[in-house]
Amino acid sequence: MDDILLAGAASDVCLRLPEPVDRGTLRRLVGEAQERLTAAGLRPGGAVALRLPPSLAYVAHLLATWRAGAQAVLLDHRLTDHEVDRALHRLHPQVVVAPVRTGGGALRVFVDVTAGVRPWSDRPAGSPHAVIQLSSGSTGPSKVIGRTAEDLVAEVRRYTQIDGVARPGERIILLPSMVHVLGLVGGLLYGLHAGVELCPPERLSGDAVLAAVAAQDTPATVLGVPFHIGLLASTVPSGPLPQLARMTTGGELVPTAVARAFTDRYGVPLGNMYGMTEVGVIGTDLYGRHRPAIAPAPGIRVRERDGELWVSCPANPYVGLADPTRWADGWLHTRDAGVVDPDTGLVTIRGRLDSQVSVGGLKVDLTEVEATVAGLPGVTAAVVVWDDGISAYVQHDGALTEDTLDRLLAERLAGFKRPRALHLLDQLPRTTTGKLVRSVPALREAVS
Repeated sequence: MDDILLAGAASDVCLRLPEPVDRGTLRRLVGEAQERLTAAGLRPGGAVALRLPPSLAYVAHLLATWRAGAQAVLLDHRLTDHEVDRALHRLHPQVVVAPVRTGGGALRVFVDVTAGVRPWSDRPAGSPHAVIQLSSGSTGPSKVIGRTAEDLVAEVRRYTQIDGVARPGERIILLPSMVHVLGLVGGLLYGLHAGVELCPPERLSGDAVLAAVAAQDTPATVLGVPFHIGLLASTVPSGPLPQLARMTTGGELVPTAVARAFTDRYGVPLGNMYGMTEVGVIGTDLYGRHRPAIAPAPGIRVRERDGELWVSCPANPYVGLADPTRWADGWLHTRDAGVVDPDTGLVTIRGRLDSQVSVGGLKVDLTEVEATVAGLPGVTAAVVVWDDGISAYVQHDGALTEDTLDRLLAERLAGFKRPRALHLLDQLPRTTTGKLVRSVPALREAVS
């Protein structure tokens, strides 16, 4: 990976945090991080669990892991200790990297981190992948996703062929987390490879994002998720922004009214990317010409089978799983509903076929949330649905309160996964065969 990520002149600036970080400095930091990992017991073929917020320390330890010939297990820093502990016991990394000090405040996009490196096990990595990413259902086998170095390199090179991405000498104003695929590959890895400066704003506010755009004269692409578009659409610029080239969003399709508010305010294209953790970028519409459709990314094939989108994926991306309902014969079954135009090849996504939803651009599996709720003391049955937000309907033993339930969930689920509405019932509705009813109107009626 070094040859496509860390090549270039030592004086070339690759990150602005907001102080510039050149490639020579980054190479030094990567070397120092590799020494710490090795001293903690990391060996080639092992794995490193990174539980760091977006930071220079995260970047250095990620690249050091790969330079050491090891696998990087990416753990969202917002996960609870309970969730992280379950992931570590499943994946058995040799080394864990976590903060011993964090500064800068909760709204900082990149934070000042002092990383602690500690040994965890002496096992080799459980698979040959370069990176392991955990989707929302990370405690189940189908939610542990691996990608090889070759696969990541191929996606980085795919980005270079997409019309509308930032080019060498330009900037990416990076908003999404680098633990997840859009920020990791579309931001960090592509930027390092292509010579595009990564410039996170100092804070996650509309004014701070616009200040990052205006800080230099070179063209800037804002990369984010729908939440960030709403943030900018509601922010009034203090003056002209000739540097702003476009904004590109991943995740669910932006509501038409929000998209119109953004383009009316800034007068630049609002692009859309569609992708999955398993394969990375699948399709794009970076000029906003085909909304709501997207064009398949170079080298990606998309087909529709019985209303479901299938995407070309040469190898099974799921670690420890051979599930033909998710992947078979070189095709990933996305569980997204959609259609492929036979004449243009454009793809229109209609929504999820399964229980996965998007909260602020982050994927949440309602099945995992439901299993967590159902496993709590005092809960006898639970149904979790999407009803303008994650809602949990809970049958209890009579002693449970909403405050206690909320506290228990806060210990076990990251904030973006937790139900926004909790409903305690003496009896959940069931079908005549005894199955729990999942109809939202029926559940609402049971509450009323």
